[in-house]
Amino acid sequence: MANFYTDNEDIQFILNNMNVAELADLMEGDYSDAKKFDFAPADAQEAVENYKLVLKTLGELCGDFVAPRSEAMDHEGNTLNDDGKVTRPKGMYEILDMLSKAEVMGMTLPHRFGGLNFPCLILSAANEMVSRGDASLMNIFGLQGIAETINAFASEEIKQQYLPDLATGKTTGAMVLTEPDAGSDLQACKVKAFQDDDGNWYLHGVKRFITNGCGEVHLVMARSEADRAGGLGLSLFVCDMGPTVHIRRIEDKMGIHASPTCEIFYDNTPCLLIGERQRGLVTYVMALMNGARIGIAAQSLGIGEAAYRIARNYASSREQFGGPIEKLPAVRDLVIDMKIEVEESRALLYETSRVVDFEIGYEKIVESKTLSSEKTKEIKQKLRMIKRYASMLTPMSKYVASEMSNSVAYDSIQVLGGSGFMRDYACERLYRDARITSIYEGTSQLQVVAAVRGVNNGTATKYISELASFEYDANLKDLLDILAANTKTMDDCVEYVKDKGIDYMDLYGRKLVDIAVKTIIGYLFCQHASGKIDMEVAVDDKGKKTSMKARKAKIARRYITRNNPNIKAWADTIKAGCTSSFDSYNEIAGAVPDLS
Repeated sequence: MANFYTDNEDIQFILNNMNVAELADLMEGDYSDAKKFDFAPADAQEAVENYKLVLKTLGELCGDFVAPRSEAMDHEGNTLNDDGKVTRPKGMYEILDMLSKAEVMGMTLPHRFGGLNFPCLILSAANEMVSRGDASLMNIFGLQGIAETINAFASEEIKQQYLPDLATGKTTGAMVLTEPDAGSDLQACKVKAFQDDDGNWYLHGVKRFITNGCGEVHLVMARSEADRAGGLGLSLFVCDMGPTVHIRRIEDKMGIHASPTCEIFYDNTPCLLIGERQRGLVTYVMALMNGARIGIAAQSLGIGEAAYRIARNYASSREQFGGPIEKLPAVRDLVIDMKIEVEESRALLYETSRVVDFEIGYEKIVESKTLSSEKTKEIKQKLRMIKRYASMLTPMSKYVASEMSNSVAYDSIQVLGGSGFMRDYACERLYRDARITSIYEGTSQLQVVAAVRGVNNGTATKYISELASFEYDANLKDLLDILAANTKTMDDCVEYVKDKGIDYMDLYGRKLVDIAVKTIIGYLFCQHASGKIDMEVAVDDKGKKTSMKARKAKIARRYITRNNPNIKAWADTIKAGCTSSFDSYNEIAGAVPDLS
């Protein structure tokens, strides 16, 4: 039986070498819920065992139940019926029913709503496995962030109304933000929210590109202040799918066909205000989108893992020129690079998820007001730094993983050649599914704009200094010296860019972020190679075993030494001072073409 958790040694190895028990302590507090709920853990050890058990169960479900239905769901797609309701692919109904029975649709919700109260780290691992099974499914499973937002900001009455059903999987949700004229620029939102004489709220207007727009619970950003333009005029609302919510169309997309992307018209739809007025974008949606970006990073990772496995299997079995094509140097190098790209994204995503868990945990501690004033002050200081790390690492993770997803899916087809271009293999579907990951929840370019602020303001340097203080194995010293030099190069580039202004920073933001990312992940790979818990892995057809730490040390060496020249080249480009994108845009780009 296929199991996407037990067959993935890298997931197990990384989780085994992270202090997951510490995250359990942050999530569970004093473990008093164990006295109220049968499924709540009594201590950290029991919590960690629960995490592994759920991941193992979900891994089997993804391997045995989800993945076999993926191809058929892609071909079947979704149908908008004459009555305005959406019919999902048959397999999607079956899968959602199984996920509901497995009780995993409220992974991060508190126990009191029927949730598992799991850390973001475990949800990321779950989202990765779900996405490896079917990327479209993750767009429904991964929308648990809607429930998290309701839990974080809504009134107790609203929480009780919506969260139990979301936790059990009885209902699914939709994050309703974008409009025909408000895509990445969410401040341009025009959908109106207004009150009647009794103070009841209603929504009116059109939203577009809404993932799972046929879901039963809609979290909608709308303009509540008619006299205020920009973000300060926006609030967040929750409403039900009902007679005043009209699905006008389902988008005809390149990929993720089993996930309905809808255009919705709200015709004076009754709704409830989440939290306070005017905080819809600046506070609530930003928190929601940060969670969504981590979710898309996990989706990207699952797609990349699936695409790599197809390529690796094909390269070892396809006979050409007297042997398997993986004997050819060009193919061999391509397969290795694909594998490292996948593990690079996983290293960054899981570390980002860990940091986010500390942010959530520290916020809970501060809000609980149970500590002394001195201890609370200490936690608040840590929280301020953790928030800066999370705000930098989140867009980095989404950027790296989504670009990886596209690259690995592309290379998977390349390894298969003509066969990869045909629909006989899933890599064709994975390639189509991957393309959206670097677009929705903020394009790669916007992730860079967000991440480069953290590089430019010293957050990256501070974070890297913490990574550098880890107790590494002695045999990695030469690699650590390279990473220290890379950090110095990054800092030099930051100083140069600061003198050139904001536009110049954004112009060369990608290269700045790439330098920071390659340095950070270099340290993370070295951490893996220095892990305290090792495991054996098969390395050849004869079943010969080697240490996972030894394998990670080889990955770290290849990764760091091969990226070192690239970092130097990126730095040279940054400091070359070329501004032709500003000075000569029209001359170089040419006249605007007439497409009529």
